[in-house]
This record gives sequence, C-alpha cells and structure tokens, in this order.
Amino acid sequence: MSAAPIHLAGERLMLDPAGFVAWPAQRLLAVADLHLEKGSHFAARGRPVPPYDTKETLERLALGLRRWRPARLVLLGDSFHDGEGAARLAPSDAATLCRLVADIEVTWVLGNHDPVAPDALPGVATEEQRIGPLVFRHIARPGAAGEVSGHFHPKATAPTRAGGVTRPCFLADARRLLMPAFGAYTGGLDIADPAIATLFPRGGRAFLLGRERLFSFPTGPLRLAARLQPAAAT
Repeated sequence: MSAAPIHLAGERLMLDPAGFVAWPAQRLLAVADLHLEKGSHFAARGRPVPPYDTKETLERLALGLRRWRPARLVLLGDSFHDGEGAARLAPSDAATLCRLVADIEVTWVLGNHDPVAPDALPGVATEEQRIGPLVFRHIARPGAAGEVSGHFHPKATAPTRAGGVTRPCFLADARRLLMPAFGAYTGGLDIADPAIATLFPRGGRAFLLGRERLFSFPTGPLRLAARLQPAAAT
C-alpha cells in the first residue's frame, strides 16, 4: 500500500489510502470519525441495521496500527456515534480496542456526536490537540493554519475514461488537511458543498482513497479539475 506525502506548516505528513494520516517525525497516527456503535444506535431505535460496524472498523484500525506502529494515536472526534456508544461496546470489542492501543498514547478529540470522554477506555480526552505547529481538532475553523480535522466526511467524484468515480477523500491546501471518515457505516459530503468549499477558497488538492494508493487532482473553489493521476508515493 502506497502512502502519499504532503507538507503542512513545514511538517511532512503521509496520507494512507486506508484513511489515516501519519506524522513520522512524531510517530503519530491520526484518524477521524470512526462512529463506533452506529449500528447499535440505529437498532435501538427500530432501524434494522446489522450491528457489525464496530468490529469491521476496529479490524481496519488494527491494520493501520500494524503498518505504522505509532507511539501516539489521535482520534479526531465522533469516535463513537453518540455519547453512550462506549457503554454499548460489546465486551469483546472493548477488549480488542484496549489491546490495540496498549503501549500507545491515545488522545480522544471530542466531537459533536461524542462530546464526553469515553468511559473505561485508555487515553485522555480533549477539545483539541496541539503538537508543534499542528493542531488536531474535530471541526475545522475558518482562518486556521496547520490544522488537521474531520467532521465533514469529504468525498469527491473524479472523472475517468469509464465515467465518474466517487470515493471518500482527503482534501488539503497549504493551511489545512481535511480527513475522510473512517467508520464502516459513515457516508460522505461532496467537497463542492459550500460547508467544505468555503474552507478552501482558493481550492486545494483532493486525494481519493483507493485500494492500494491514493488518486489526486486539483480542485477549484466549487468544482473539480478534469484530470486524475496517481498520487506520489514513497
């Protein structure tokens, strides 16, 4: 699997096609919007959603942790679909999560879906995490610089010879990085939507998630460029 490098606030970050961002200099891995226990949230309200999202999401998280072996893990908010999600974790899933983050410094950035710290799980909770020139928060702030955030679940449609391909994506410019949603049951918001586009008034670069690599293209303020090309890899 090939990761793509970007530079933000003078720091070199690596975008992983699975939806992680790694900061090798800090041995840090970040991921946004796991929305654990979304299935059980809907099931409790009479919506027949298969309750397997947490297991699948944790399996994907485990792959990223094995690949990057971070010393720090920053979860960028909405890690649980609601404030009671941590309490609904099956004992086996809770044990898996604790095992995955053993010996890792875990930061739970609070989100709008999970505004309280998860109970009985490793790590510390905070509104945002600042490390050197970068700030990790759930919702992007207009005018921020060196910002890594989630919340919007960005997706983009790229033109190909076979027609448009829509995928979750990273979106970046010189000031900020917007993360894709990681959870198994998460949807997406097109990057041309004003809620996202206004954060990138001069456009940026989208990195669509692929199976083994990212595909990147430049964006205008409210439109996509017409060219798709593999992202640079290391």
